[in-house]
Amino acid sequence: MTTPVYNQGQCGSCWAFSTTESIESMTTIAGQGLLSLSMQQIVDCDTSDDGCGGGDPPTAYQYVIGAGGLESYADYPYTAEDGQCAFNAGEIARKISSWQWVTQSQNEQAMQQFTYSSGPPSVCVDASSWDSYNGGVYTSSNCGTQLDHCVQIVGWAVEQGMNAWVVRNSWGTDWGYGGYLYVAIGQDACGIAQECTSAVA
Repeated sequence: MTTPVYNQGQCGSCWAFSTTESIESMTTIAGQGLLSLSMQQIVDCDTSDDGCGGGDPPTAYQYVIGAGGLESYADYPYTAEDGQCAFNAGEIARKISSWQWVTQSQNEQAMQQFTYSSGPPSVCVDASSWDSYNGGVYTSSNCGTQLDHCVQIVGWAVEQGMNAWVVRNSWGTDWGYGGYLYVAIGQDACGIAQECTSAVA
């Protein structure tokens, strides 16, 4: 249901990655097959957001719906920098019909239910302390709630005796556990339950 871990590089495009990852997962679950899609298309062409300067999944989903879909990663590869929009509607590989809020109200039970029944959602988090992550579980005591980074929840597990979200980051596979980390469930740790969204395929 998920593509391999990506690396956004020195570009503040996490929001485009998180959006693209949700679309990849939801179109796969809808039976369209797993395919890496173009986050660069969103970076270059979504005029509601600011490319490498940052953005937000809700407006990114709206861009994708308005554009008619996303090209594949192979057709419109990632460059880790802002570029001229080179979207080709004839190369659209996947489409979404809409998007939805999973929760804006710190309802982690709703997030678990959605992840279990529907698939991996997008979340935005406070990742200001994540540079120094070297394993273990982030709890509310060592993570703030000023949202500055968007990622994807792929499930949950028991880690070090705690129920924890398994979170897919976009900083490459050398970071964390092969590109993933654990965030405690039930504490709104890192603000993980404040902006949880999903594409609708």
